[in-house]
Amino acid sequence: MAKSKVLIVGGTGYIGKRLVKASLAQGHQTFVLHRPEIGVDIEKVQLLLKFKEQGARLVSGSFNDHESLVNAVKLVDVVICAISGVHIRSHQILLQLKLVDAIKEAGNVKRFLPSEFGTDPARMGHALEPGRVTFDDKMVVRKAIEEAGIPFTYISANCFAGYFLGGLCQPGFIMPPRDSVVLFGDGNVKAIYVEEYDIAMYTIKSIDDPRTLNKTVYIRPPENILSQREVVQIWEKLIGKELQKSSISAEQLLSSMEGQPYEQQVGIGHYYHVCFEGCLTNFEIGEEGVEACELYPEIKYTTVEDYMKRYV
Repeated sequence: MAKSKVLIVGGTGYIGKRLVKASLAQGHQTFVLHRPEIGVDIEKVQLLLKFKEQGARLVSGSFNDHESLVNAVKLVDVVICAISGVHIRSHQILLQLKLVDAIKEAGNVKRFLPSEFGTDPARMGHALEPGRVTFDDKMVVRKAIEEAGIPFTYISANCFAGYFLGGLCQPGFIMPPRDSVVLFGDGNVKAIYVEEYDIAMYTIKSIDDPRTLNKTVYIRPPENILSQREVVQIWEKLIGKELQKSSISAEQLLSSMEGQPYEQQVGIGHYYHVCFEGCLTNFEIGEEGVEACELYPEIKYTTVEDYMKRYV
């Protein structure tokens, strides 16, 4: 079967650039949307040119120009959007409604993967304010996709390794400490950590797979389903030193939101759901979903221990 042509929207972003790399590596004809809105952001322009050198095709298009989006999606079979939904960077999830309109009008797209890649928003109807906006907006996009009859795959990739493992799951830290660490409660609630390029590889694997059509793909590497305490223990083993440990209760974490900037409040709420509720691991995957590591055992994923060796 011929491999699908892929358009990646947000290809210069944190996950987007890895999706471009993975798409090219897996032999897909890869198109990257070049949005005029990037202006004179030289680093993004140079990244786009690097993609071009590697074999990707740049396509001009803007969320402010419906016709340009329609023309772009007409070139491909699969559209993957990776625009930011993280408030500490930028939150643009609802811009995807314009992309949904373009895909609907074009009528040729066999699969759309919207920008998700984190916690499954369908399981977060109970989420706290203000962080619930992330999940609510993603559900608005899902509703539009499904009402338009667009074939889809949703990717739930859990915790990005760089953001969570780098700081031993502590908000506001992306380099691991060597002296002390603050645990969430007893530190024993399980979460799931996935290296970002692995996320991209599993995502691209899914796009031509009939088993993932109109499903949520959960990425759950078995060796990476760990508690915060277990992550800390791996780090201690790597550096040959035991860290001094203290803890913060759920009530203390939530009360710390008061007076914080909006984007920090959003992030703290997400940490609460992951590290106290265990929202990533407290359910079994049902008929609406599939698990990536089971589908694609040929992908050798990065374990938490291997990932953390870079910090030693």
